[in-house]
Amino acid sequence: MKLFPCGHATHPQWRMAADLVLAQLRAQMALPEYASQPRLALLYITDHYAAQAQAVLDHLRQELPAVTDWAGTVGVGIAVSHAEYWDEPALAVLLCDLPLEHYRVFSGISPLPAAWADTALVHADPSTPELAELVADLAGLTQQNYLFGGLTSSRGRSVQFAVKATQNPVDGGVLEGGLSGVAFAPEVGLLSRVTQGCQPVSPEREITAAERNTVLQLAGEPALDVMLNDLDIRLSEPKKAIPVVRATLVGLSPAGQMGVGRTGHLGSEVLVRHIIGLDPIRQGVAIADNVEPGMRLTFCRRDVQAARADLVRVCAEIREALEPEMLSMESLSAFSDDALPTTPQTGKRMVGAVYVSCTGRGGAHFGGPSAEMQIIRHALDDVPLVGFYAAGEIARHHLYGYTGVLTVFTAD
Repeated sequence: MKLFPCGHATHPQWRMAADLVLAQLRAQMALPEYASQPRLALLYITDHYAAQAQAVLDHLRQELPAVTDWAGTVGVGIAVSHAEYWDEPALAVLLCDLPLEHYRVFSGISPLPAAWADTALVHADPSTPELAELVADLAGLTQQNYLFGGLTSSRGRSVQFAVKATQNPVDGGVLEGGLSGVAFAPEVGLLSRVTQGCQPVSPEREITAAERNTVLQLAGEPALDVMLNDLDIRLSEPKKAIPVVRATLVGLSPAGQMGVGRTGHLGSEVLVRHIIGLDPIRQGVAIADNVEPGMRLTFCRRDVQAARADLVRVCAEIREALEPEMLSMESLSAFSDDALPTTPQTGKRMVGAVYVSCTGRGGAHFGGPSAEMQIIRHALDDVPLVGFYAAGEIARHHLYGYTGVLTVFTAD
């Protein structure tokens, strides 16, 4: 398997941007280290092109007739290996060098068969009813019970792209609503990580009493008292307490699972939620999700330093797992004080990547324009990468918020 060709461009006219992307793809396909006859394309556009989505797809399919399958969606921003396109007309394409029998494009009109796929890349419309249940059900159709992807984000049409080689030519391939994406067979090498961008600021405790979205007791103690002690604030000093509470979130873990690992980072099963209110009468803390006794909770904080450190950590884990001999510990440590894994595992190489990040994470959240993607590029070199900024992220069988989901395609 060779490197996946990748192209991206911005231009007020979508056809000019598309032609710039096509020129990049063709130039790469002529190089010996890149795939020359890929069949699957991942297409991401910013919402500036949403109204012309069908025209964009038709033009690309006409110019790349050998590419028979297409998947993708729209975002208010899209990501590539070294840049972010925010609030500007842009598109990006990644051509995946995979055998036809190792992947399947799916959608509402062409569902994913049960137990065929190992995992799947998923795009979903955030307005879809009972979306969390649909995501969990779709994950249950995969052998690993693992999905990666995100929810479309758009100020216009929330379009998705889904084209199969066997599809009726009259079907345009541009969809709205529901879920679509690409499922991958076990033969496809994939490695995925979730970065929460948060650091715990308290011990993890079991929720021992709760009602709907209000935590009443933590480890048998009044939840509000526990929070105030952990954050070193008092309700009698509201000018000091209110900003601290607003900057604090909670990490929720399923019953019986530890959410904070031995390295002190939040695990991928942790769901980060906002604190939305305090209940002094019942000594409770209200959060933006329903909770049940038995779940575990830790208070955490999200800031630039925490976000950068956690993104570096997941990049280092991927790089160490695939190319331990290439890992530059000195350069990665410049971003984080965390200890990074150094034990060599199996030697593989990256041929392409998909990154789905939250619309609330781009730009200033990492300290400057394109800073998020520059961190990934610094850690993973120039791996061909596309992605988008989502209204919610999908990993495993969960819907997340304020996270990044980084997935790489690997080869021996």
